[in-house]
Amino acid sequence: MSVSYRWVIVAAGALMTCVALGAMFSLAIFQGPIATATGWSHVGIASAMTLNFIVMGFGGFFWGAASDRFGPRVVVMIGSVLLGLALVLASRAETLLQFQLTYGILVGLAASTFFAPMIAATTAWFDENRGLAVSLVSAGMGVAPVTISPFARWLISAYEWRPAMLMIGIGAWLLLVPAALLVRRPPAETAETGTEFAADGARPQLSKVFRSPQFIVLGLTFFACCAAHSGPIFHMVSYATICGVAPMAAVSIYSVEGLAGLGGRLLYGSLADRIGVKPVLVAGLLVQAAALATYLLVSRLGEFYALAIIFGSAYGGVMPLYAVLAREYFGPRIIGTVFGAATMLSSLGMAFGPLVGGWIFDTFANYSWLFIGSATVGLGAAAIALAFPPLARQKPQPAFGVAP
Repeated sequence: MSVSYRWVIVAAGALMTCVALGAMFSLAIFQGPIATATGWSHVGIASAMTLNFIVMGFGGFFWGAASDRFGPRVVVMIGSVLLGLALVLASRAETLLQFQLTYGILVGLAASTFFAPMIAATTAWFDENRGLAVSLVSAGMGVAPVTISPFARWLISAYEWRPAMLMIGIGAWLLLVPAALLVRRPPAETAETGTEFAADGARPQLSKVFRSPQFIVLGLTFFACCAAHSGPIFHMVSYATICGVAPMAAVSIYSVEGLAGLGGRLLYGSLADRIGVKPVLVAGLLVQAAALATYLLVSRLGEFYALAIIFGSAYGGVMPLYAVLAREYFGPRIIGTVFGAATMLSSLGMAFGPLVGGWIFDTFANYSWLFIGSATVGLGAAAIALAFPPLARQKPQPAFGVAP
């Protein structure tokens, strides 16, 4: 198979992450219309997103391991079918519990089939430009807020929420099933490289991997990074409104962060390919922590925009780098399992931040301690990242044939 096919994998992965995570996060667009039409509480509807994060975390580990065993195409095909089915069923939910089970659990389970497996598959296809390739796949997450969300808003305005969600589910089938058919395993000569955990081509022992300093540092850094930025991201609109920014303008700050994250993924990924992943990751975490602390000093819309560009590019830029480090430390044979486990920890960090932010505001009637605490956790993430052990460099093992 032509090595140029690896860019087809990147394109398919970017499309999948955009559609799947865009569909999941569009709940923020659906929440108001659903509450108005059904009388369900906003808290009850929003709890589906909490379920999404929890299920995505554990699902990422499960599907990552499945992709190592059965190949990524099987996994993403299951996810493509399941995502469309989940949205169609959610559009027909007659009770809040039915909606929570279908949207909260099934959509989260389906979405988790794409991120870790496709990121893992991409790392296995690339020896050069790996940071850029992984960043392009994850860039689908940055594109989603400016594609899927506006499309969902238009559909709701034109057809009400149930037909809108039904059409998004059907659209997911039409886009994702053909994309899943494009996914292939990498050529053997690209995939088989030795690491400390897989010398002589042997399959690494997971018990050894998960107890290793490399994985412990990876998991803790990923967790702390997400715990640091998730609270401020979730509460940013509310914080800007309290600072005197108009509500609609405050929403636009969130959009600027998302777009900056798209550019940050490309910038940080390219830099990682040139100067190494660890220094770029540490630098990005330090920029993120500094930006979080600086939010205490801003109050005007222009200041929020400027800081959103710096903050968004930092947290968006570092996210793909964890997959690159996992690939370099542990090799391609178990990358889905390892990165899925790290993603599970990051999802727990993502779920932690908004809850703490809400408690801080309810307790102190402001968000100052949220940004102080988040900046501190962000500095902790950078400090943990400094503990990454040096990479073990070994010669590639001889390859025979092409993997199916």
